[in-house]
Amino acid sequence: MTIKGWFTPRRLKYIFYINLLLILSLVGYRIYLVYFEQDYSAVHAQQIEAVQETLAGRSQLSFSVVGNINNSVGVFERTMIPIINATESDFLVSAGNAVSGGGEDKYRALYRSFSHLEMPYFLTVGENETSIFGSFHFYEHFGPYFYSFKAGNSQFIFLDTTDPDAYEFQLHWLNQQLLDEQPTHRFVFLGDALLKPIQETPVDFAEDYLVDEAFGQQLQTIFSRHQVTAVFSSDLHLFDHQTHKGVEYITTGGAGGLVINDDTSFYHYVTVAVDGENVSIDMQRLDIGQNQFLKTLESLWFFVHSVFYVGHLNFLLVLFALTALAIKLYTTVFVDRDYYPNFDLDVTPFREKALRIMMVTNNYLPFIGGVPISIERLRRGLVDLGHKVLIISPSYRDQDKNENKDEVVRLRSWVALGKSGEFRMANPISRRARRAMMAFKPDLVHIHHPFWLGWFGLLWAKALGVPAVYTYHTRLEHYSHYVPLPGPLFRNLISHSLVRRFANRCAGVIVPTQSAEEYLRVIGVTTNLYVQPTGIDFERFQQRDEKAVERLRSDWGIAKDDCVFVSVSRLSKEKNIYFMIDALAELRRRSDRSFHCLLIGDGEERGALQQRIEEKNLADCVHLVGPVPPDEMANYYQLGDAFVFASKSETQGMVILEAMAARLPVVAVRSSGIDDVVREGYNGFKTREDRNLWLERVQYLLENDAEREKLADQALSFAGDFAIDRFADDVAGIYAHVLASEADRKRGDA
Repeated sequence: MTIKGWFTPRRLKYIFYINLLLILSLVGYRIYLVYFEQDYSAVHAQQIEAVQETLAGRSQLSFSVVGNINNSVGVFERTMIPIINATESDFLVSAGNAVSGGGEDKYRALYRSFSHLEMPYFLTVGENETSIFGSFHFYEHFGPYFYSFKAGNSQFIFLDTTDPDAYEFQLHWLNQQLLDEQPTHRFVFLGDALLKPIQETPVDFAEDYLVDEAFGQQLQTIFSRHQVTAVFSSDLHLFDHQTHKGVEYITTGGAGGLVINDDTSFYHYVTVAVDGENVSIDMQRLDIGQNQFLKTLESLWFFVHSVFYVGHLNFLLVLFALTALAIKLYTTVFVDRDYYPNFDLDVTPFREKALRIMMVTNNYLPFIGGVPISIERLRRGLVDLGHKVLIISPSYRDQDKNENKDEVVRLRSWVALGKSGEFRMANPISRRARRAMMAFKPDLVHIHHPFWLGWFGLLWAKALGVPAVYTYHTRLEHYSHYVPLPGPLFRNLISHSLVRRFANRCAGVIVPTQSAEEYLRVIGVTTNLYVQPTGIDFERFQQRDEKAVERLRSDWGIAKDDCVFVSVSRLSKEKNIYFMIDALAELRRRSDRSFHCLLIGDGEERGALQQRIEEKNLADCVHLVGPVPPDEMANYYQLGDAFVFASKSETQGMVILEAMAARLPVVAVRSSGIDDVVREGYNGFKTREDRNLWLERVQYLLENDAEREKLADQALSFAGDFAIDRFADDVAGIYAHVLASEADRKRGDA
């Protein structure tokens, strides 16, 4: 069973209810922490007072010592505390590392654990107590880092070995504390061990011992001189008891943390009994362990507490994520969704109305390219149908100075990208443009690029309160070489994400082919898609000016019987022109029939392409024509016998339809867009990107005049379905459908 198949509606319902229960539980827990979690401070002062009151006038006392609790709920709280409560201990001492970290949440959790004790308790500062700003929390909740008190006939001294800056002062303070001759016994507690253990430790880190050896030697000297009874420490994950210069040193680390549970490292605690002059120190081994699952669960619970008690932002983020998941599950499982189009939409009012369409584009005439030409044809077609069109586009140095300012609003160009200036960063905050938009009062905004002015087009549509439609003209992933980012990153992530995010913010998306529609659905576009091939000026490409054609034949040295191949594209890497040049060089070697190939267009690769042509000795038959004005393109098509193409970056391949309208059969590389307009063996041929296969098809047309004529007639017939008047009317129908859908949605919202 696949992952997708596992998520049945019934299981999704269960997940929704569990998620909802989790949200309620976390909100409830948060409320509990805010209103019912007990605050606490100066704990040690209260505990000292309680111990001194209990042991006043007594020469007998007992206490327990634990080390490395590390917030262990499973071992310390649930197992050790009940055992210690059952002893006759007067109080409990942690020899260090009672918390797993110095965060506020860890101190809160420890305080809750100690609330189960039936006796006072004291903490020694260890490495864990001071980590992550823990020093502040220790001082705030318990008191000073080093302190002492007397109870019964004994003195209890707590030192801080975590702060080297305080060592010198502590030595002075310790000497003063030990000058008091009244206590019979003195017990010292410090986090780091001073002596290496007798047994080999299972886990031995240098930081587990007091790093400053000089300070350690001074402490040992003071302890010996003042006849300290015993020194307790933690950090090591074992029990060690040895006597050095008359002082007993006890290391205990068995209350939690990293306990191996073998003969050396095991769970334990230490009991100390004082009876007048006598002191007994015993280790109490515990035959316990923590189930790994429960230990993991405990860690998870500490994490939850940390997130929701301390981090307000964390709590809001997690709550937001869970709520978003709940909403998604609810809409998926419980909300009825109709995936079929609304066939009851009445588009008649918008079909009969003269629409006002504002088009937004990052390039436009006089720049020669597929998108500007397509926009201009659509504009003319819509105007001929009685609609009004306002185009918002960048400015160009050689633009028509007499163009109608009511039809085209030019924005000052800041930056032109690419050698040919195809992509322009135009000023989107022009006051003149804003006034023109407000005065035009569009019914709909038609956007032609998913970036820069395209994003502002969405903002303008929203500000104007009208829907936005986007035409997917260009496969952005094939333009990674223009972007200063790693190619795979741009192709596989940024370009697809950009198109998806932009398209889903529009009320409708026009795609020129079925394959383009499939691509958008695959990357996650969910808005309405309308398949509408781009229109061509069908009649114009059939007009033949014999004198102009003969002049071109003479200009390029083309004999009457030479076969002429035509190709039209920008001279850039994504157009795959090197592939064609190499194939034509091989064609010349294979065939006796003479031919010429006219490569029409301009771009940043022109110099490199000319060099490749000369290297292949094709300068006499392969010509870089350069840019040709749209009004003269028909003559070049009429000069040709077939159209050759190798680009894989087209969404439709409008120049292919133009060539067919001029009665040229096509040989192209199979790709998105090409696949939809070239019908194999009917109006041309399409091959995979294999030079030999492509070359064979070109050679077939070159050497078979009758077959070429047959395909030419069928190409002309095919192109007739893409006439510009039909294209403009179909797009107006899409506008009407989008406007009717928006009107229906607004009625539903009301």
